Amino acid sequence: MSASIVERIKTGLGLLLGLAIGAGCRYLDVPSPAPPVLQGALLVVAMTLGYIAADRWLCHRAPKNLSLCGGPDGSTQSAAQRARAPADH
Repeated sequence: MSASIVERIKTGLGLLLGLAIGAGCRYLDVPSPAPPVLQGALLVVAMTLGYIAADRWLCHRAPKNLSLCGGPDGSTQSAAQRARAPADH
């Protein structure tokens, strides 16, 4: 399956899930988790678009603190270098 088809399926499933949650809240007389006014809904859309834009922008930047990140076992690069260094006795 191509990436665009997968994205369309995810978008469709997300919309269906949102509609199901909204209908379920209305049917069960539970307050909706969505904002009840248009401005609130637009705020949610704007926040989502900002999150997506920042994610795409930040993934193209060079990492600044890569040496401080832990590996699969959680150890940092400097700790691994100390473990490999011969002990001075």
